[in-house]
Amino acid sequence: MKTSRRRSREFALQGLYQWQLAGAAPEVIARELAEAKGFDKIDAAYFSDLLDGAIREAPRIESLFAPCLDRPVVELSPIERGILLMAGYELLHRMEVPFRVVINEAVELAKSYGGTDGYKYVNGVLDKLAARLRPLEAKGSKTR
Repeated sequence: MKTSRRRSREFALQGLYQWQLAGAAPEVIARELAEAKGFDKIDAAYFSDLLDGAIREAPRIESLFAPCLDRPVVELSPIERGILLMAGYELLHRMEVPFRVVINEAVELAKSYGGTDGYKYVNGVLDKLAARLRPLEAKGSKTR
């Protein structure tokens, strides 16, 4: 069963995909997605925070995850880039969400919407990013 937060992440990913391809403003994208089937089952505040925050902070977040990549950011698929932007935003600003949950949710999105092995790539990048952005939390999880 999908949680309201999982659904929020799915809709935010759709919005980030639209933003990358069409360049529409977050509020326009949010209005369009609000009419989609299943939108009533999401955590709307969480969705808005993810979509708006990931777009607003995209240059900063990309500069943080770029050193963790094996290729330039522009060579990422829109799905991988969208997932990394959203997860990067969560790692930076949603400290109440454990980093392992952020990574697991991103991996599940990549399995559902990304390329064949995209989830492995997303997992590897986010492991490195989490170690940089949440060093104490990441270090603590390795000792258990």
